[in-house]
Amino acid sequence: MKKRLIPVVPVIAGLAACASNNVGSNLPGGGSAYAVIPPATTMVSTEEYRIGPADAVDITILQEPELSIKAAPVDSSGNVNLALIGDVKAGGKTANEFAKEIAARYSQRYLKNPQVSVVVAKPVAQKVAVQGEVIEPGIYPIEGPTTLLGALSLAKGETQLAALNDVVVFRTVNGQRAGAVFDVRQIRSGKAPDPQIKSNDMVIVGVSGSKRAWRDIVSSMPILNIFRPF
Repeated sequence: MKKRLIPVVPVIAGLAACASNNVGSNLPGGGSAYAVIPPATTMVSTEEYRIGPADAVDITILQEPELSIKAAPVDSSGNVNLALIGDVKAGGKTANEFAKEIAARYSQRYLKNPQVSVVVAKPVAQKVAVQGEVIEPGIYPIEGPTTLLGALSLAKGETQLAALNDVVVFRTVNGQRAGAVFDVRQIRSGKAPDPQIKSNDMVIVGVSGSKRAWRDIVSSMPILNIFRPF
């Protein structure tokens, strides 16, 4: 008795076409993507971190141990309560800007030319969301500047179904939602720069239609049944 091969390849091709769902189909890609989400540069420093609610800061005032404080909490309004001067606005400021504000407040009544330094001890206010075809989707804190590859590593990398040429970064720019699509394969190979990721960005990794179609074929059709009697 002859056996006939079921035409699996056309079925897979058809499913792949139906399964295709590019996240960044209407967004700029290639070189145009970096006009929306610029590449990371060596000039970026951790001083750009903006203090926010739920952060904790170490405040040191030279020769004033009683006024210095470790892990001072930033409250929901973005303030830090300090001895003698009460609440000081920290939210939205860099550590250097906050140190200058503290020095100015103390110099008004209590200290002459105070030397103040601030270190963000527990930065949790800045976060990035990583969704789509990653191993552990979620919202992750970022401690200062990071990149797209760094954000993906926070989510433990991509799944086997990921479309690495369809990785989208969304960002709010001047009150408007903007986005761009990147090819992670090009970035990893050094052929394209790694874009800068900022607080409140969202990274979405698309799904490969062909990979998903093949998975569906394999899961729904046991290999022993590919050949059947004529």
